[in-house]
Amino acid sequence: MDRQGSAATRIEPLDPRRFAEISFTPTLYVQIVKPVIDYIGGLVLTIVTLPICLIVAFLVYRDLGNPIILKQQRVGRGGRVFNVYKFRSMEPDRRAGPPDFVGADRRVTHKDANDPRLTDLGRFMRKWSLDELPQLWNVVLGDMSLVGPRPEMVQIVEQYEPWQHQRHVVKPGITGLWQVSARGDLPMHEATDIDIDYVDSISFAKDLEILFKTIPAAMGDGKGH
Repeated sequence: MDRQGSAATRIEPLDPRRFAEISFTPTLYVQIVKPVIDYIGGLVLTIVTLPICLIVAFLVYRDLGNPIILKQQRVGRGGRVFNVYKFRSMEPDRRAGPPDFVGADRRVTHKDANDPRLTDLGRFMRKWSLDELPQLWNVVLGDMSLVGPRPEMVQIVEQYEPWQHQRHVVKPGITGLWQVSARGDLPMHEATDIDIDYVDSISFAKDLEILFKTIPAAMGDGKGH
C-alpha cells in the first residue's frame, strides 16, 4: 500500500492467535438487531448522501484528479483486515509526512491537521467529516457498523497488548464513543479504553445516544478521526 493507501489491494489477515484468548458473549442486539439496523441505515444514508458525494467527488477530481476514492487497510472484527473507503484529501506529490501521525512514544495516533499534503478542499472535508462518507458503503458491505470502535491501522494494532484486542470483538464503526467523547488526541491506551468501555456497554440505547452526539461532534473542532 502506498502512502496514500491507493494500492491497498492485497489484504493479509492478522495472526488469529492474537485473539484466541478474548472472550465475548454477544447479545441478541449485537447478533441480530444491530446488523439489520446497520444494513438498512447504511443503505438509506448512502442514498440520502449521494448528491453530496457526487459533488465532493467532482471537486476532488477537479483538484486532484484520479483516484477520487482511496482504499486504506484497517482491522475489523476478529482481526480481519479490510479496505476502508475515503475521499482523497491529499496531494500525492507532497511527501512531508505519513498519512497518520504516530508520536515518538508510538502511543499517540491521529491525523496531522498541519500535514502539508492536505489541500484546502481536504481540510474542509475533514472539518465536516465529508471524507468519511464513502465508509457508508463499508457498512452496507458488512465490514463496518454505523456505531463501533474506531477502525484502526494494521501497524498500530500490531503494537497492541493482549487486552487491547477486546475492541475487535465487534465491527468497527463510522462513529463511536471515542469519537464523540474525545475528539482530540489521546494516547493509544486511553483511546482503546474508551472503545472497550463501549464494547462492555453496547446496547441500542447506547448506539442511539452516540448517533445523536455525532453530528455536533463532527461539526465541532474539526479534529475528528
